[in-house]
Amino acid sequence: MSDTDSIFHKLLKKPPAIAAISIIILTVIIAVFAYVLAPENTPNANRMIVELGARQPGFEKQLLLIPKATTTEGNKLNNWLYGTASNYNATPINSYRFKNDKIIIQHYIDEDMQDTICYSLKELLPASEQNLSLQQQEDYIKSHQIKTIRFYLGTDRYGRDILSRLIIGTRVSLSVGIIAVLLSLTIGIILGSLAGYYGGLIDNTVMWVINILWAIPTLLLVFAITLTIGKGFWEIFVAIGLTMWVSAARLIRGQVLVLREMDYVTAAKALGLSNTRIITRHILPNIAGPIMVIAASNFATAILIEAGLSFLGIGVQPPMPSWGLMIKEHYNFLLTNRPLLAIIPGLAIMLLVYAFNILGNALRDVLDVKG
Repeated sequence: MSDTDSIFHKLLKKPPAIAAISIIILTVIIAVFAYVLAPENTPNANRMIVELGARQPGFEKQLLLIPKATTTEGNKLNNWLYGTASNYNATPINSYRFKNDKIIIQHYIDEDMQDTICYSLKELLPASEQNLSLQQQEDYIKSHQIKTIRFYLGTDRYGRDILSRLIIGTRVSLSVGIIAVLLSLTIGIILGSLAGYYGGLIDNTVMWVINILWAIPTLLLVFAITLTIGKGFWEIFVAIGLTMWVSAARLIRGQVLVLREMDYVTAAKALGLSNTRIITRHILPNIAGPIMVIAASNFATAILIEAGLSFLGIGVQPPMPSWGLMIKEHYNFLLTNRPLLAIIPGLAIMLLVYAFNILGNALRDVLDVKG
């Protein structure tokens, strides 16, 4: 049995670790197939129906789909990655009836307010369906352009489907975790290994930088980097990654300081192996356990930092859905009868961060990491 299999079997004996791994795997699946699973699969689930703003979970309404003046088409790959652009505007209705070559709708404005609007059937039909008979036109509109939509988690203040934005927002949280962890571990492994192995001036210089950065609050440091490189999807990920390497470098330096005195390292030096090969082939593989633990911890931290930055308005920018941004847009609803608008994304953040923290603790126990 390999070391990886042994670690996995030990994790499976811990119920909290199983729960954490299940949550993480489910989140990854949701992120990969976000636009397939989301009820509203337009880009960023950003279809706004202002008449339906701030509705409770389970709210249901009929929509009349009215063709836009210009249409767009996308291929399957783009639709899977970025969503399917809608060629229709959605108008909520209470009822409708056909009269001659027209459709008369009761346009829903609010619970106690509606108005009557009349459309020609031809102005609602796509160009390819203009030559249908009157009865066929009515049937086509009934089957293709009048839909009953249920908002399982309700709508936000702009009338967007919360469930869809929550699902698509998983991509942001997982992306920031992956990029931040890769960037922070890359810098941390390089600087920590060099400082621990060579010591002397290199060690003193790296530790001086670490101590300086350690004294600066993380959010303040992220603010500074963000203001330097700009706000945006990729910029915020890089900013978070550049602030999280310190803890990784400090831990790795301590591990390398211990391992460089081991007999097998002394033997490797006596055989004339290069320092690079000793570090990469003989030292780093032996500290894979602590690296895995700090990766899980940094993943959770990165998700929290991104949510905090988005809440403050300097993280991911609208209309891209981010759980922190969803809380920012609706935190004032906590004191009204619509608290779920802010509570639901908050619960999503808590659950995913909890999963990575539990996984990190389980890895620490399984690998018996000290310090």
